[in-house]
Amino acid sequence: MSSENSITPAVAYVRMSTEHQQYSTDNQSDVILAYAERRQFNILRTYSDEGKSGLNIRGRDSLGNLIKEIEAGKADFKAILVYDISRWGRFQDADESAYYEYVCKRAGVAVHYCAEQFENDGSPVSTIVKGVKRAMAGEYSRELSTKVFQGACRLVQLGYRQGGMAGFGLRRMLIDQSREQKGLLGIGEHKSIQTDRVILVPGPQEEVDTVRWMYSMFINDGWSESSIATDLNGRGILTNLDRPWTRATVHEVLTNEKYLGNNVYHRTSCKLKKRHISNPEEMWVRANGVFEGIVDEHQFFMARGIILARSRKLSDDEMLGKLRGVLQKQGRLSGFIIDETEDMPSSCAFRHRFGSLVSAYKLIGYDPEIDYSFIEINRYLRSMHPEVVSGVVDKLRSHGATVFTDSATDLLWINGEITTSLVIARCSQTGAGSSRWTVRLDEKLRPDITIVARMDEENQAIRDYYLLPALDMTWERLRMAEDNGIHLDAYRFLTLDYFFQLSRRRTLEDAA
Repeated sequence: MSSENSITPAVAYVRMSTEHQQYSTDNQSDVILAYAERRQFNILRTYSDEGKSGLNIRGRDSLGNLIKEIEAGKADFKAILVYDISRWGRFQDADESAYYEYVCKRAGVAVHYCAEQFENDGSPVSTIVKGVKRAMAGEYSRELSTKVFQGACRLVQLGYRQGGMAGFGLRRMLIDQSREQKGLLGIGEHKSIQTDRVILVPGPQEEVDTVRWMYSMFINDGWSESSIATDLNGRGILTNLDRPWTRATVHEVLTNEKYLGNNVYHRTSCKLKKRHISNPEEMWVRANGVFEGIVDEHQFFMARGIILARSRKLSDDEMLGKLRGVLQKQGRLSGFIIDETEDMPSSCAFRHRFGSLVSAYKLIGYDPEIDYSFIEINRYLRSMHPEVVSGVVDKLRSHGATVFTDSATDLLWINGEITTSLVIARCSQTGAGSSRWTVRLDEKLRPDITIVARMDEENQAIRDYYLLPALDMTWERLRMAEDNGIHLDAYRFLTLDYFFQLSRRRTLEDAA
């Protein structure tokens, strides 16, 4: 029998989304416990992320806390026991999965995949198998996403509701396989039987009458959405979420085809935890007349025609004319004032057409008496930042370095050894005409090296770079001049060639 000293302290990590019963946390724990007994691990505690997607680390609090504990040097264990590669995560970038494992390994904590048929011992075979399995885990999510989307499209075309609240004047009705009604679903309630489906049905008669009244006032009496909202609020009528009406919520009722009885899907999408986007109309999936509508076609398309006519493409002169009208009425301009004005293009429309609100203001001779030039410069620098970072990453890789970009923090992990962040510093001018740059160092993340790219006087091109090591930087905020003394200018470079050379991997023979 082995002595107590040979037992290795470990923790278990389990994760379950909603995929299969085989991945229940109990099943994972059973396999992990058997593995621990065979390999003489003492499981101190279990970190569990239940009902969490493995596409990224966001929202997986247990794994995030586990990694932070290790990075902070507070780990009282030497191993992490995980069911298999997919439970560690179905990261869409296989390098991200490897990165988190490397963080553990660097701190002396090994990751064991208890249900896999290979030893995670760093051998060439295990490295190859892990790479393949990580790619397969990510591909599974992509394939599943496609299958789920195709299934949802089919159900939409069959007349079933896919997700989302019913809305004011409508309710979600649960039906069985034979389309027999089983009862209404409340807000937040879901079907519990896989073969059941959901359709939309008219809500209480007073809500249905209110919706029809809204269409009538908009079409026949020429009321605006804001006027309708004001009247509803005055009568104490609330939305389906028990909130006061706004111009936007009234507009939603007047434009959504579900009130006509149509089932429309995929107007927006957010696949695999990526950015939420609006899809063009040709990508929408629809089935017409599958629900019982509460407004007739004539009413709906009359309202749509009014809204489309109101939002027709205006010429530059017409848009500026409307802007002058608002200025004359309000005495001043702002994005909020523009957005709250009826029969007016949104502030976003002015930004898109003229480049910025400030540019539009200048064209009608309005001076807000505030120097907004820094807004334009900051917008340009924000758009420039990803390109500069991408160029640095490409250059590092061309020198043989491995680089991982942490999407949550924008830190660059180079060769698994150092962390780097890149800051673009805007140039401003003093009253005497001298150039100044303000740099904020991230004390929370505290990267090993902060690359400061200082812009030139016109803020059009990078003037020079500072490579600031965390060990020597004791300030959270630096105010830099053209010359800053040896304590800072010792880290100044005209290019990043020196930094790229530092990242170059060399063979042992070359180093000798």
